Amino acid sequence: MKKYQLGEFEEIVMLTVGVLYNEAYGVSVKKEIETRLSRKVSMGALHTALKRLEDKGYLRSFEGEATEERAGRPKKYLQITALGKRAMEYTRSTREELWNAIPKIAFKISG
Repeated sequence: MKKYQLGEFEEIVMLTVGVLYNEAYGVSVKKEIETRLSRKVSMGALHTALKRLEDKGYLRSFEGEATEERAGRPKKYLQITALGKRAMEYTRSTREELWNAIPKIAFKISG
């Protein structure tokens, strides 16, 4: 059984929420991922991942101020929880262990 489970897209979303810090909300996360990774992201896929991450306890959301530009609706901001931070650290250390375990010869190009 896995201690923490973060899929590849979930990890990208979590990292992006961290990068955006106090400005992390759905549209800003989508734009940041698309800009940094040159990867199209549908709002449906993003919302599904955000919901899953909240259900796992890795993210929490809270409402900001209502604005006129959003017809009085508040933005839903995102924050990484302590559990989310541990999941990210676990994922990072697991990847580093695997990278470090690859013998140098494995990357030697043969012709």
